[in-house]
Amino acid sequence: MRALLVVNPAATTTSARTRDVLIHALASDLKLEVATTEYRGHARDLARQAAEGGEIELVVALGGDGTVNEVVNGLLHNGPALDSLPGLAVVPGGSTNVFARALGLPNDAVEATGALLTALHERSERTVGLGLAGAVPGSDDEGAPARWFTFCAGFGFDAGVVGRVEQQRERGKRSTHALYIRQMVRQFLGDPHRRHGTITLERPGEELIENLALSIICNTAPWTYLGNRPVYAAPGASFDTALDVLGLRHLSSAAMTRYATQLLISSPERGPKGKHAVTLHDLTDFTLHSQAPLPFQMDGDHLGLRKSVKFTGVRRALRVIV
Repeated sequence: MRALLVVNPAATTTSARTRDVLIHALASDLKLEVATTEYRGHARDLARQAAEGGEIELVVALGGDGTVNEVVNGLLHNGPALDSLPGLAVVPGGSTNVFARALGLPNDAVEATGALLTALHERSERTVGLGLAGAVPGSDDEGAPARWFTFCAGFGFDAGVVGRVEQQRERGKRSTHALYIRQMVRQFLGDPHRRHGTITLERPGEELIENLALSIICNTAPWTYLGNRPVYAAPGASFDTALDVLGLRHLSSAAMTRYATQLLISSPERGPKGKHAVTLHDLTDFTLHSQAPLPFQMDGDHLGLRKSVKFTGVRRALRVIV
């Protein structure tokens, strides 16, 4: 099998020596080409070239969720095509690796490589659904390009936290769970819309859901991890269905404490509940509008401020070796 290994050399949990070992292991079973990313968006460009070249059968992403997201967007640049596009494989190398872990892969790069080689020998794969976020025609953001996401997107409060973390990482801080918690507190204290939400959720043929301060869109469960603890914002979300949404209307200190506690003790059977919580399951088509520009993120990548985003849940979008 001809395969392209896309390596992010800045991946936080793999050393150069570990990457060399993984490359040799994969090259023993694959006709392997190796490409190292050199700039933001490079993994997307490499995957797109592989998809359009017609010779590569498998693209392996070695890195964190951001690298995986770029590879997926490169593979699906011209849309899903299960029979003709290369498959995807993931070797986790980031700090959280939500997509890989949601697929059931080990969170250790060496162990995950072993699992990948076993899956290749057994010809084991699955087809997963993905989310697609695009611009709303006629809106202030109509020029924003459509982009795929693998496990989650966020509009409002949680995207603001992601943006703050990215700023800290650009200043040299390590991506740790303590860093996320500190930035969540700072976002809470500085968010002008947390008490009176500005987001409206619109669905075809349904009543509007208004005054949301936070909206989390999930393509799978769990939503994220705190160390080894999975966190479930939308326990019913799955790679086999469309998209789930958790919205919160009011983020007072008491409400924030209550919902944060619910997230920490969440499980596959129990997610956040309450009078300010809105939970929706298996949505194929919906739009989020905001009266004011709000932070927007996908797969943990902060994409700036937006006033509207159109979401589509696409079933059976991509083949994954697992």
